[in-house]
Amino acid sequence: HLTMPLSRHTGQIPESTWTLGFREMTEPWKGAVGCLGVAVFFAMTIGIISWQALEQPPEEWVLRGRDAGMLWERGRGALLLRALPAGRPVLAIAVGSVPATEPPPPRDRCWHDGRQFCYSWEEDAELRLSLEPPAAPGTECYGVRWTPLRPDVTLKDCFSMANVSWYGGPSIRAQRWPLNGAQSPAQPLVSGDLSANPDGFGPLLERYFLGSTGVTVTVAPDVSLLLSLESHRQFCLETPAGRAEPLHYQLCVSADCPPRSPKHLTRDFPTCRSPIWRYHGPEGSAAKIKRGLRSLVRRLKRHRLQEGVVALGERGTAVLAAADLVPSGRRKRQAPELVEPLELSITLSPYAGVTSPLFLRSLRGGEAAGYWLSRQPRPGASSIPLLTTWKGQLCARLNVTSEAALGWYLARARRLRQVLGATYVAFEGVEGNSFLEQDVPVPAELEGDGYTEALAAALATLGNGTVISAGSRSSHLPLFVQMSPLRSDWSHAGLKGLIPSVLHYSLLGYNFFIPDAVGGSEAGATPGDPELFVRWLQIVTFLPVMAFGTPPWLCCDTWVLNLTRQCIQRHRDFVVPLLLKYSEEWQSLGYPIFRPAWWLSPMDPVAFTIEDEFLIGDEVLVAPITEKGQTWRDIYLPGQGHLWLDTNTARVFDGGTTLRNYSASLAEVPVFVK
Repeated sequence: HLTMPLSRHTGQIPESTWTLGFREMTEPWKGAVGCLGVAVFFAMTIGIISWQALEQPPEEWVLRGRDAGMLWERGRGALLLRALPAGRPVLAIAVGSVPATEPPPPRDRCWHDGRQFCYSWEEDAELRLSLEPPAAPGTECYGVRWTPLRPDVTLKDCFSMANVSWYGGPSIRAQRWPLNGAQSPAQPLVSGDLSANPDGFGPLLERYFLGSTGVTVTVAPDVSLLLSLESHRQFCLETPAGRAEPLHYQLCVSADCPPRSPKHLTRDFPTCRSPIWRYHGPEGSAAKIKRGLRSLVRRLKRHRLQEGVVALGERGTAVLAAADLVPSGRRKRQAPELVEPLELSITLSPYAGVTSPLFLRSLRGGEAAGYWLSRQPRPGASSIPLLTTWKGQLCARLNVTSEAALGWYLARARRLRQVLGATYVAFEGVEGNSFLEQDVPVPAELEGDGYTEALAAALATLGNGTVISAGSRSSHLPLFVQMSPLRSDWSHAGLKGLIPSVLHYSLLGYNFFIPDAVGGSEAGATPGDPELFVRWLQIVTFLPVMAFGTPPWLCCDTWVLNLTRQCIQRHRDFVVPLLLKYSEEWQSLGYPIFRPAWWLSPMDPVAFTIEDEFLIGDEVLVAPITEKGQTWRDIYLPGQGHLWLDTNTARVFDGGTTLRNYSASLAEVPVFVK
């Protein structure tokens, strides 16, 4: 019966026949059949994988807007932002916190909402993308939010520098324009003192990055964040390890490349006379300081430089304030004659030495116990001031979360300004987070740069003659910002870093700044170099304020002294009217006063990396010499279709071109007017 033919074909091998035949096989035949089965299995597996690879594209749209959209790239686990309709690449974000090979599914968890995309890596993190209200007209914005699903997950997104020039973020010691050339390890994105920590971030910082492809990255102020800069490769945002905090930021795409959307608008702007002459004379006693100030003013008069402001440092201010020059009731302004016909600027800080009379007096009354930052007390215990170091002394720092402390501090500043006859008050030490520096839990209201923001807002109430040493979310306030000290040399930590710093400050909305003193105020490789002094002088002539540490008659010869007079007059007659004109434009439109070359050539990649030229508004181009011993340079004239007049030769050149080997002697600075 087993060999009887079937009445119809079924397409199946009869089980009994197969079994009987297999039993009758020899061992070699059985092995061959087994190998064949394994081969068939592997062939099917490879075929399925190949089919999936062919059928599923390497990139998959996950969220589309009107003008742009976001894709997931499977190969490296990256989010891509592309402009529509052509799909122009705008941004690539490498995701470092989740398995790169696991792609989001075609259908996400927010499928019912066309304005969101959600996906969860079940053991790591959850991603939520969403279309957000536009930050400015002509932009389209996307929210990116990562939420950790385990306490040990560190969220990290890295933004590629390939074919994108990046601007904004923090100031650094050797400032670069763009940021692509900068290098920094991962560290808290908080402002700091570069003199105390040269490898940290500087005193001016915004959580805002702008890319040359028309994209901006903005991080919320309440997000605990680390930033790393990997030169010419990428910059990364990541959350602190072990804290299970979310990472969220906003991406905006603009039709302008780079975008020109305003950051902060203000209804007022500060005023400051120029130039500033920094006092570096004796400070041992009030009598010595008074004699030193009078001597400086006499010399300025003798050299026909008797205009501007004499700036007294923090130590000198403290010595004069403690001396009680004249009883307060005798006259309102007790010491203006010290620097007449110039004006006086004094310097304060939010620090007080623990042995100083100021600190001890503040602790005598019970109501003053909260005047200084304190560690969080244990239940039932009293608060203890958070001690820190300022200029080599153990100090306490003003508690800006206390209205009583701020009121007391501001009243003291007003009283000192009146007693000493000062027109301006400069505040040092505004930057930094004292809690983070000591690895102490930070109060919620002082997270990130909350201290700098709160103190700046309070100091703005003192009036337009106020100068602060830092800026974070405070560009809308009528305050001057003092730039960080630069080295007295030709490096990016010295002269070469000045124009990148100018562009960085102005782009972030801080157009009213005071540059470091001509020649640099930190010891460098070439102290007292007359050529360096002259090239530095030629740049600051076109900035809001000219500042001097070493007077020209001490560093250089009569020729440099005469050049200094000419530059001061050019600043007063030519530059100040320009600044006033473009201040109005900044107030109404938010456009920076000092602009990079790409502002007029937004589609020319050559313009994206020019860091030794700057524009004042749209009509004046300044292209100084920043190389030692050089009397020529190449000059890029932006704005195709524009015409530029050379103020040195009266020749006219086309915009969108480069002048090769332009000659500029030590007495000349190349300046062009559109």
